[in-house]
Amino acid sequence: MKMAWRLYRRVCSPPPHVLTALREIFGDEVDSVRVIERSLYARLHPGIRATTRRDRILLPSNAEQFWADPELVLHEYFHVLQQWRPRRLTLLRYLIEWLRRGYWQNHFEVEARAFAAKHAQALRGRLQAALVQMSDGSEEGRLLASSPSRSQPGEFDEARKD
Repeated sequence: MKMAWRLYRRVCSPPPHVLTALREIFGDEVDSVRVIERSLYARLHPGIRATTRRDRILLPSNAEQFWADPELVLHEYFHVLQQWRPRRLTLLRYLIEWLRRGYWQNHFEVEARAFAAKHAQALRGRLQAALVQMSDGSEEGRLLASSPSRSQPGEFDEARKD
């Protein structure tokens, strides 16, 4: 039974309020990203909170911890949507950059951390607003998850490719 738990992995959908907030920042592309909790591959990398591949975010533990950390969510979605998807990031490029500069000065990581730091407060605000709307019991709150809203023009242009 213990072995079965170790190999267990599951694709998780973002909570509705998180999905809505991420769509405001990155657009509808977030719908194609798969978040996999308890990934064996991720657990083989001690000390990480997440790792990414094309269209995937791999978590070593449960997804609830991931969704509760807006900066980490932005960081990982940035890797997937802005680096892996346009093929700026590949395993070979990452390895070369890591060997040259290490993890912290690796330009892929520096870029993702800068994006996350710049947009974390806005994401926290959107998440809070979405939760309030969802909990108020109104029709608008119930429709929030299925009706993605958009940010103000230009607000997240560097992330979106509309």
